[in-house]
Amino acid sequence: MEAFNNWLLVLDSFLGSSAWFPYVLLGVGLFFTLYLGFPQIRYFRQAWRVVTGKYDHSHMKGDTSHFQALSTALSGTVGTGNIGGVAFAIFLGGPAALFWMWMTAFLGMTTKFVEVTLSHKYRDRAPDGTMAGGPMYYMDKRLNMKWLAVIFAIATVISSFGTGNLPQSNNIAQGMEATFGIKPIITGSVLAILLAMVILGGIHRIAKVTSKVVPFMAVFYVLGALSVIAMNIDNLWPSFKSVISDAFTGAAAAGGFLGASFAYAFNRGVNRGLFSNEAGQGSAPIAHASARADEPVSEGMVSILEPFIDTIIICTLTGMVILCSGVWTEKFENKFERADMTIVAGHYSDKNDTDVKQLYAYLNDKPSDVKVFNGAVKVEEGKVVGGDPITVLNARSVGEDVRFRVGGHPYTGLLDISKGAIVDPDVNVIGKSLVHSAQLTTKAFTKGYFGDYGQYIVSIGLLLFAFSTSIAWSYYGDRAIIYLVGYKWVMPYRVVYAFGFLWAAVSDTTLVWNLAAVAIVLMALPNLFGIMMLAREMKQTVRDYWANIKEKE
Repeated sequence: MEAFNNWLLVLDSFLGSSAWFPYVLLGVGLFFTLYLGFPQIRYFRQAWRVVTGKYDHSHMKGDTSHFQALSTALSGTVGTGNIGGVAFAIFLGGPAALFWMWMTAFLGMTTKFVEVTLSHKYRDRAPDGTMAGGPMYYMDKRLNMKWLAVIFAIATVISSFGTGNLPQSNNIAQGMEATFGIKPIITGSVLAILLAMVILGGIHRIAKVTSKVVPFMAVFYVLGALSVIAMNIDNLWPSFKSVISDAFTGAAAAGGFLGASFAYAFNRGVNRGLFSNEAGQGSAPIAHASARADEPVSEGMVSILEPFIDTIIICTLTGMVILCSGVWTEKFENKFERADMTIVAGHYSDKNDTDVKQLYAYLNDKPSDVKVFNGAVKVEEGKVVGGDPITVLNARSVGEDVRFRVGGHPYTGLLDISKGAIVDPDVNVIGKSLVHSAQLTTKAFTKGYFGDYGQYIVSIGLLLFAFSTSIAWSYYGDRAIIYLVGYKWVMPYRVVYAFGFLWAAVSDTTLVWNLAAVAIVLMALPNLFGIMMLAREMKQTVRDYWANIKEKE
């Protein structure tokens, strides 16, 4: 199992985490932005007209209104990435990472417009009378590339578990335990039942739930974020300036001295942008294909709003909360996770410029005198008292007030360290360091008018965001199942999906997450290739739409 996990990591390094993937993603968005004449700007107003129901008619084919389809798609995109993903991008790439998330969203608005229009145009009707659509249908029916459609559909099923189900459940369970002390098995059981009640009712029940939950959770989270920004309003303009200036100067300004290069900020920002708004991935078109509309372009226009709401608004608010509050450069007392921790030989300080340069080079894979520690140190009552000098690095920062514990008690004895890692799995490390992901956002939300109660906004936000993501991805998966093996397998899939949500609450989902990272790219690449193949048809479809609108008016 470990070997398979390592293989997935290597494969991901050539795909989603590679240097070339962000350029492909942005390149397709840039091409369509220019080719279609900046539709994300020109059609923005029309998109609001459509989503508010101006062109809705009951005789139109479909299962949901434009607003319900948008809500379902947003429930899939507005998730943990808007809370923890933005924080992780800033932690790794500094303020510049937020700028590249903006760029991904701006160009992604056009990519989403294209993929949704084409998917809606070539949708099918399932045996139960509901609509079934998505990139696999235009790949099959229009491009005659069934093999490509199958790859996309299989990747969608894998991603439905690896992106929308298992990690979401695990994140919710951990968050509820950390904040409210609720056991993961209880959280998993309750939410799995609620999830089953929603998804077993199909798209009609899913749409009804998401159209109510999504607006509520967005307003709830936005108000909490604004309370922090208002409390730190003097830092708002400097924070915006740092986002822009760091992006164009290539400043390595992420947390403390361990910031990343321009290329790293660019890569992380684009990847986080894709993870957040899913533009180009081909998932959201599955939800939009359910919309009642005779003109596919009208639903494509609705989808323009999706990256705008998800990334330009919600992700920006998260980023500004983190930057304005200043917590991204502060050290907090926390338990050091082994994946984030490395023990190096010698004493290093982030107050010393020479040490800073050496550690920066080491953690950014550049030539450095810093070496991982191998050997043993003597520990008494949790503190190192003998042996060769060491420095504990955690979350790309020098750990302070470091203590070693076993079973909640201070550790005493010889501590063996191999290749910079503690050998004994029972030894835990506690101290002060930078933090990242959802933990960083949680710290930021305590710097607002709600004080320490702000952490509950993040916890409840994570619960709502992650749960709604699971609902949407269940629909994406069952439409892919219909395409691959037929409608009779939809109900078994939904049952397994609900049980998976319970299992993940008490299990390690690392392997599944890494598998999903590969599957996401196996969705995106076929989809990006497909819409490029249909570029001329897309332009003609848009022309026909405006001609019809003028004729009706």
